[in-house]
Amino acid sequence: MLFDKNVERICAFCRHSCDFDDRNVLCCKKGPVPHRHSCRRFRYDPLRRRPAPAAPLKKSLPDEAFCL
Repeated sequence: MLFDKNVERICAFCRHSCDFDDRNVLCCKKGPVPHRHSCRRFRYDPLRRRPAPAAPLKKSLPDEAFCL
């Protein structure tokens, strides 16, 4: 998923952008644009993606999990 070839071409994942506020990014090519915007200068940056939230842990494990 992180290095998927079919990544969404949006400014939120672009190398040329940085976060401006919660709905906009600041593009060094186009200026402030919505984070869902895209242009022909798009270059994918995997470090701009936010990871999915971690799965919740189980509260307790059965006793069989600790047997050898």
